[in-house]
Amino acid sequence: MSMILSASVIRVRDGLPLSASTDYEQGTGMQECRKYFKMLSRKLAQLPDRCTLKTGHYNINFISSLGVSYMMLCTENYPNVLAFSFLDELQKEFITTYNMMKTNTAVRPYCFIEFDNFIQRTKQRYNNPRSLSTKINLSDMQTEIKLRPPYQISMCELGSANGVTSAFSVDYKGAGKISSAHQRLEPATLSGIVAFILSLLCGALNLIRGFHAIESLLQSDGEDFNYIVAFFLGTAACLYQCYLLVYYTGWRNVKSFLTFGLICLCNMYLYELRNLWQLFFHVTVGAFVTLQIWLRQAQGKAPDYDV
Repeated sequence: MSMILSASVIRVRDGLPLSASTDYEQGTGMQECRKYFKMLSRKLAQLPDRCTLKTGHYNINFISSLGVSYMMLCTENYPNVLAFSFLDELQKEFITTYNMMKTNTAVRPYCFIEFDNFIQRTKQRYNNPRSLSTKINLSDMQTEIKLRPPYQISMCELGSANGVTSAFSVDYKGAGKISSAHQRLEPATLSGIVAFILSLLCGALNLIRGFHAIESLLQSDGEDFNYIVAFFLGTAACLYQCYLLVYYTGWRNVKSFLTFGLICLCNMYLYELRNLWQLFFHVTVGAFVTLQIWLRQAQGKAPDYDV
């Protein structure tokens, strides 16, 4: 029998469940699908806004809009057009009912649990397609799905619910840590973006002064070659801080503190060529970028909200 089994409303950026219907079936297949629900909720920000995951006898469909994702579990033979029409109806009602500011600032899981009443009513209607004929127009959704079909998520792309290694993560034996080559950082903040720009600016200033020092050295022998080395080391340190701010590497925090130490040493050596304000600017920017690197940690395992 084709039918919708459950549905959830989830915040995209962190997988926080905002509302969900009750799962009445607790068979092995349903338990496996609940694991896939959790895995998908952690990857919503990386996936297109309309997707389907086929898990044997069941399909998981979802759409995302305005930072909120609407997911549903149905049997494999449930029509696609009805599935996405159902999700579209949930989306319209949720956007109409709740202020997006509230969804963005929600802290507790299932803080909009009262929306479950609408989910249940709509699910009952869609599980009895005869009752839909006078209430919705499926032709528009049919056309939309033909023009822009849902993205088919593969199992290797998602990973395995029973712990098999996926293309995105590699488990160290006995450690349970995600390989640094595939680790993702938390989303960049405004202060992080400002730090990145300031670090690039400091690197550019050091580079320009380094070329001027080379020019002075070629024109007269009075310029100390060590100053040139200090300027280019400062440039390299600033650029490496930018790299650490954007990408995850092993011993990332230690590297950031060592790089900041190098920036301080270079500026100490260049104190004769810079005034106090210039020294203060470069050291302060270095410290600020180091702080942002420390604050922007790797994304750990998403909280188990029992989605």
